[in-house]
Amino acid sequence: MRLVVIGVNHKTAPVALRERLALVGDDVNVALKQIEAFTDGSVIVSTCNRTEIYALVPQTSTSQYANGQLSDSQTSDIQDVKAAGQSSSNNTFSSSMNISSAAISAHITKIKTWLADFKQLPLVDIDPYLYVHRDTHALTHWLRVAAGLDSMILGEPQILGQIKNSVHLAQDQKVLSNQLGWIIDQVFAAAKRVRNETQVGAQAVSLSFAAAKLVTQIFDDLPSRTLLVVAAGEMNRLVATHIAGLGVGRVIICNRNPERAEALAAELRGLIAATLDLTRVAASIGGSDIVSSCSGSMDLLIDKTMTIQALKRRRYQPMLMIDLAVPRDIDSTISRIDDVYLYSVDDLQHVIAGNIEQRRQAAVDAELLVSQLVVEIDRRFQVRQVGKDIQQYRACTQGQVDKLLHESIAKLQQDDVSPEDIITELSRRLTQTLTHAPSKLMRKAAREGDSELLDFVVSGLQDAHRGHCFYRGF
Repeated sequence: MRLVVIGVNHKTAPVALRERLALVGDDVNVALKQIEAFTDGSVIVSTCNRTEIYALVPQTSTSQYANGQLSDSQTSDIQDVKAAGQSSSNNTFSSSMNISSAAISAHITKIKTWLADFKQLPLVDIDPYLYVHRDTHALTHWLRVAAGLDSMILGEPQILGQIKNSVHLAQDQKVLSNQLGWIIDQVFAAAKRVRNETQVGAQAVSLSFAAAKLVTQIFDDLPSRTLLVVAAGEMNRLVATHIAGLGVGRVIICNRNPERAEALAAELRGLIAATLDLTRVAASIGGSDIVSSCSGSMDLLIDKTMTIQALKRRRYQPMLMIDLAVPRDIDSTISRIDDVYLYSVDDLQHVIAGNIEQRRQAAVDAELLVSQLVVEIDRRFQVRQVGKDIQQYRACTQGQVDKLLHESIAKLQQDDVSPEDIITELSRRLTQTLTHAPSKLMRKAAREGDSELLDFVVSGLQDAHRGHCFYRGF
């Protein structure tokens, strides 16, 4: 497949090294342009947990790799061929899939060396932390990453968006070949299938997302519901963002610092949002269906008495309270009150632990599906590639036929020649030309005792000559 990936992630390298190898901002654009000189397209994926280079090895004659290295002049030749948009040889048919292991290894070494030089680090220091995958193993790795199976948090969806952003950067720099673009399309489609057909990303595994999932389990009419956010810290910001994304109708934000409350309200664009002082919590509970609190206060902000009073004002409509604070903001005895669903950090951690286990179990099915999808993609890739090989083979054969035909036409224009003899000679030479390759292959298979290849070639020729004379005389 000519696809390779070289990289580090949270499993192979410490954060200090990942920071030094990160490719972000303008570095990515410069890197993509430099890598273009010795690849047929590349994508750089760089996040807090990984830096990876996905690239296609150029379709180059394997004879250029006698020493396992690619010289600067050969790199220039590759660029000239790519610019011309044609094979490096017009007279020789060479399969687009016939790339030697030495050729791929040479380019892997070149990418590693480039990365070390680009980041001004000795290759010997980073090489032990680098992983390398090639061909279908590289495709498997890319699909596992895109589906969230290789993430620190199993099944997390953000990585797919990060890969898409990386692809957009490569497109902007015009370093994506048609072939790599095709592979990327297959990876995205396959990752979507893995997430849709398995439960690997279905369960919440973060506190904020788990809190938001609870809301959907208790209320099914979110546009008519009100969320009360007690304290506008980072955790509550995430909770409010998740719940807002689910479609809650109104948000009330109580916070000591009014500027921070206003900032969160502005972030929740499109929602009816009100900001109040933290002292207004008791007065706001009665009009709220969902309460999320995470203040960092040493004292309780919501006690049993104010909750009972709020329920009376609500005519005992159900209320969900989520206490993400340590020490707790909400009196734990409230959980004994009917019509109030109170969840603490520990409760959510238990939910998350169960969800993580469910994701691990779902990952077994996801890994199996990935294996199946890789086989399917590779099969489609080979069919796609052989189409190009067939075109090249036919063009090569047509060139040989045209040459023989022109020679025969020239002879016919001479005096004292027999047209019958010239046509007979042309027929003989055409037969030799068209049967040389399969004849040579059959002799080689017979000489080496490769009965499987021999049967394959013979059966193919029999199909090609069906209805005509075909004698297996050996």
